[in-house]
Amino acid sequence: MSSRTNRMALFIDGFNLSVTSKVLGFDIDFRCLLNEFESSGVLLRAFYYTTVIAEQNSTVRPLIDWLDYNGYTVVTKAMKESFDDNGRRRTKGKISIDLAVDAMEMSNQIDEMVLFSGDGEYRRVVEAVQRRGVRVRVVSTISSQPPMIADELRRQADAFIDLLALKPVIARAQAK
Repeated sequence: MSSRTNRMALFIDGFNLSVTSKVLGFDIDFRCLLNEFESSGVLLRAFYYTTVIAEQNSTVRPLIDWLDYNGYTVVTKAMKESFDDNGRRRTKGKISIDLAVDAMEMSNQIDEMVLFSGDGEYRRVVEAVQRRGVRVRVVSTISSQPPMIADELRRQADAFIDLLALKPVIARAQAK
């Protein structure tokens, strides 16, 4: 076993994690999530990425504020709204590039990256940080039908953690 301290960073795709936990039937207690990973190494940074609709009082705003004050680095991107020729509302906004850039920038400071997303578009950034010597764990689920993780991302990761296995330690207690 190496005497080197395990320096890690969390990269949380907020929308993806939210959808995955809802499919599994629980809400995340973000304080417990932070505690869980702080106990397994030196947590240098916990990034939380999400899009927000600038003109509206977003339902995600209280969560963003709480995370910002409680140890997370929150990265937001304004979601753009438009209407197509038929009058249907369209939204556009992705945080994947922001997450990828931050992961590459942090890769020379960490030994391990923990990615909370099942989105296959992250396979290339996982591969790139691995080439820099960083071990990558991906957190998503195969416990749903269909699975919430892209097969190519799961194959690329050094380790896969099913979010359902973390439920006992990171699920928010239900109000009675």
